[in-house]
Amino acid sequence: MKQFLLATALIAVAVGAFFGGRAYLVPTPVAAVANPLGDLSAMAAIVTDVQGIASSGDLVKAKARIKDLETAWDDAQPVLQPRDPEAWGRIDGAADDALSALRAAPPDAGEVETALAALQVALADPVASGSGGGVQMVGGVAVTDAGGHPLPCEAMLKDITAKRDVVKLAPEAVAKIDDLVAKATERCNADDDKTADGFSAQALQALSGN
Repeated sequence: MKQFLLATALIAVAVGAFFGGRAYLVPTPVAAVANPLGDLSAMAAIVTDVQGIASSGDLVKAKARIKDLETAWDDAQPVLQPRDPEAWGRIDGAADDALSALRAAPPDAGEVETALAALQVALADPVASGSGGGVQMVGGVAVTDAGGHPLPCEAMLKDITAKRDVVKLAPEAVAKIDDLVAKATERCNADDDKTADGFSAQALQALSGN
């Protein structure tokens, strides 16, 4: 009986040591970084699909597929942007870069691959992806967020419209601003926020009398 109890005790010690050792050997799962915009996995899945298509060499099909991301992102803007405007802007800038790369004439496979990879990083963690860069200015007007990503061109065009409603302009100034707005709108429609923001900044500068 004593031998049985001793054997049982030894087995218990061995089992305890085994599982105790596993507690040290098996790393504790690291909690996923919370995305300030919420669950963007559906959009990330679209980008993954685009990456697969692009890697096969069919950039025309990849260009068509990324339209689904553009639509989903634009539809979600009213909900996502207020949650964290800066994080939203970083993803929006990365998305614009990917769209521009695929819509270039002709698109460069290397640039497409780089832009899509950057977009995936931004979707996964927009806070970390925005480190560095700094706010860039054109004529005293900010054209990027703190991460160096272009501001949404639509927002800048709305800002121009709002300011024009309260500013009296000379005819020559009106002509100049109309030309800049036309150029900004053209580039904005082409999803080229960076260039569009440059034209918009010049228009805002003209509206301020500089």
